[in-house]
Amino acid sequence: MDLHLSSKNNAEISAEEERQFVTFIIGEELYGVDVTSVQEIIGMTQITHMPNSVSFMKGVINLRGSVVPVIDMRMKFRMKEKDYDAFTVIIIVEVRERLVGMIVDSVSDVVKVPLSSIQDTPHFTSKIQTDFIAGIGQIDDNLIIMLDVDAVMTNDELAAVAGGESA
Repeated sequence: MDLHLSSKNNAEISAEEERQFVTFIIGEELYGVDVTSVQEIIGMTQITHMPNSVSFMKGVINLRGSVVPVIDMRMKFRMKEKDYDAFTVIIIVEVRERLVGMIVDSVSDVVKVPLSSIQDTPHFTSKIQTDFIAGIGQIDDNLIIMLDVDAVMTNDELAAVAGGESA
């Protein structure tokens, strides 16, 4: 009898609309970005530092002939800096039609999150500004802070890291 109920529940869940997210860790928190905005995930590589850039921009990398600005998400979120290790990765995302690398502590997984389990951003003081949080998702007992990659940087910050006008 239990088997039948489990199958029915699984069918109901799979019929529900879901979205896939690449999840990653910064500090002790689990974050996610929509898989459609992720171009690729690479290990740490040589970063060429750019003078007079915004504080959270670590520099640029050469990604198959393209120069891609790289930002440290810990610095962007005003968290304590941490030495990069074997788990540190760069997630290449498309931010308003420009490629940007996001340095995160580690990548976790690609997960399917039912849209019904994503709640609006709570309006309270937190470690990061809530304007770039698209919502809070839940998978089992884990909460995932869903980031809106297009809102992670202001227009001025994006222009500054993408080599445009200075902020």
